[in-house]
Amino acid sequence: MHVVESPEHSTAATIEATATALGTGPLTEAAVQRHVAPLFARVLAARRGRIHLANHSLGRPLDLTAADVAEALAAWYERMGGAWDAWNAEIGAYRARLAALLGAARPDAVIPKTSAGQGLRAVLNTFDGVPRVVATRGEFDSLDVILREYARRGRIALTFVEASADGGFETAGIVAAIGRRADLVVVSEVIFDTGQRLAELPSIVAAAHAAGARVLVDTYHSLGVLPVDVDALGVDFAVGGSYKYLRGGPGACFLYVAPRHLDAGLATLDIGWYAKEQPFAYARPEPPRFAAGGDGWLESTPAVLPFYQARAGQVFTRAVGVARLRAFSLAQQRRLLESLAAHRIAAIGGHERHGAFVVVRHDRAVDLVARLATQGVIADARGPCLRLCPDLLTTEAELTAAAERLAAVVGG
Repeated sequence: MHVVESPEHSTAATIEATATALGTGPLTEAAVQRHVAPLFARVLAARRGRIHLANHSLGRPLDLTAADVAEALAAWYERMGGAWDAWNAEIGAYRARLAALLGAARPDAVIPKTSAGQGLRAVLNTFDGVPRVVATRGEFDSLDVILREYARRGRIALTFVEASADGGFETAGIVAAIGRRADLVVVSEVIFDTGQRLAELPSIVAAAHAAGARVLVDTYHSLGVLPVDVDALGVDFAVGGSYKYLRGGPGACFLYVAPRHLDAGLATLDIGWYAKEQPFAYARPEPPRFAAGGDGWLESTPAVLPFYQARAGQVFTRAVGVARLRAFSLAQQRRLLESLAAHRIAAIGGHERHGAFVVVRHDRAVDLVARLATQGVIADARGPCLRLCPDLLTTEAELTAAAERLAAVVGG
């Protein structure tokens, strides 16, 4: 009897073969171009002639992603309602892969969400009163706008920690704002515009817990490019997604809730019928009975395609290894910094207290992005911060060329 290999098995097998071919040592450009680039043939062909340095924004997808999404659709075409068996299994696999990447003790601590903001709202809605929330001014809009709107409506009492004169956030300032009167602290592991890494995050978590506060960490700019271990950090909550470094596109996001809170019965208002103890029994006890652990935080009928869309990127990141990806990223950043310095352009990045992208501060950063695009270099800007992010596929020649073209538009 001929057995047709499933797309799921094909994705894992193909990526594992690539990881094996790479060996176990440090990544090199030659090895990446030989073994990894073929997994991205489609996007590389479509963007040929352009130097893509906006990988901190939308990550480049693997060719296998199309087959993974097609698998989800095939189940629908062929099985109709029976597709939910396969779809629910993939949701479980998605949660397990993210748990491994996050260092979470168990998969049910990862609750699927369509955005990081959705995860923040679920956390805010665990409080029955008006919680006192401390956050930095460096939180991305997906969290910032929710915090400010909740504060405007009197749902939270919000205190912002301001950046220092150099644009960075100091641990002492965050700890001082926490004081003894905080219920929730919201911080990003890597700040979205400057790339600053809060390397002293353990001290912030310890100060918050000493004050009786819980901590929510935004991992959107760290997961996949920095080793993340939510269990070791002792954080209470984490949010993030696959849009950037996990190469999974929009909609494949999550909320992590520490198992100690799940086991203690912490609950949120942001739930739906999937959170019921037996959702497919369609019983309606009063009050409703919810599932144990993280399943009791699920919402209503979930979007399905994002779980398949995220599969290849998650498998790829785990197979290659975050530590190796981080080392390669730092080497690329340093090479880009050297090329920029040769053209007398100052930039920030390339060290352990920084994320995955290089920052050039310039009053006309937004204009520089538009002018770079005409030269075939794709970057972006947040305020005065021009962000340049190589990824695994970026070559040294591209970094050199990008620096030359930036120098030309800066001087033009």
